[in-house]
Amino acid sequence: MTLSEEGRRPVSPRPDWYAATARFERAVPLKTAWQIVNTLIPYLILWYGMVSFLRAGRPFWMILPGVAVAGLLFVRLFILFHDCAHGSLFSSRRANRAFGVIFGVLTFTPFGKWRASHWQHHATVADLDRRGTGDVWTMTRKEFAAAPRWKRLVYRLARNPVVMFILGPAPVFLVAQRLPLMTKSRKEVNSILLTDLGVAGLIVAAGVGFGFGTFFVIQVPVLMIAGMLGFWLFFIQHQFPGVYWARHAEWDRLRAATEGSSYYKLPRILRWFTGDIGIHYIHHIRPRIPNYRLEECRRAVPGLEKVEPITLFRSLRCLRLHLYDEEERQLIGFGSAREAKPG
Repeated sequence: MTLSEEGRRPVSPRPDWYAATARFERAVPLKTAWQIVNTLIPYLILWYGMVSFLRAGRPFWMILPGVAVAGLLFVRLFILFHDCAHGSLFSSRRANRAFGVIFGVLTFTPFGKWRASHWQHHATVADLDRRGTGDVWTMTRKEFAAAPRWKRLVYRLARNPVVMFILGPAPVFLVAQRLPLMTKSRKEVNSILLTDLGVAGLIVAAGVGFGFGTFFVIQVPVLMIAGMLGFWLFFIQHQFPGVYWARHAEWDRLRAATEGSSYYKLPRILRWFTGDIGIHYIHHIRPRIPNYRLEECRRAVPGLEKVEPITLFRSLRCLRLHLYDEEERQLIGFGSAREAKPG
């Protein structure tokens, strides 16, 4: 073991395979261009088709398949936005920023503000002493036992699947991300205002073009579907059996990446729509690897394929995990939480 630059926290030596992952950070221009084309064009075509159906007087239920597919494409657009935030979709910083802002308007997410909070998430993932930014609210067993009744109730509601995955996404995308809440940086505030102007322009253009009612009756369900899938993916990426968490003095960045982030093995079609973000442990090892090279890296570098995957069926069991037990070093459910004295 060696010591970190802070001189306090132990850091494990990097394994032999770590250096081999660096070569996958290079963006491939043709693949990047093709991803933008095969995501944005189908998304716009679907929108055109759904608007045409509704304006022709067809019932809403007839466009439900299109809404579902558009929701999946919305997730894929967000993955492109996510890669821009990491500076990985393009080799050019300006291109990443420009397309990040554009994708941010289309996904109702301020690029600069989200990029800052997401990088904070990468810097603090699995650190019990630095929770609270860009992560899923997670209390320890002792914290929950010591909390006042009102806070335990709020936490139970926040961890309820209906609240977390169905009721939660729309307010976040439509309201919370429109406001400079708890934002001190002028750059981040400006990114919110810029995105708000872009979203307002998009809504006005849609309203003038084919009607505000038509726009919202399509956009809101699309956003809700995408939000539910996105929140679910983020939950599974860091809330699973055997996940690594540690106090800051013992926290290890590489262990946080390889053991604090999951490998969510999805069917091929869902891998495409989610941009292989299920290979999340590699994303945390090297955040600048483009989404379309994550699987290539996993297959090419010996050692990375040894991480046990979470299958679609097994992931459903993660819904029973609510609290982190520091003594047992594992996530547990409310039913398994034993009363613990504060401190």
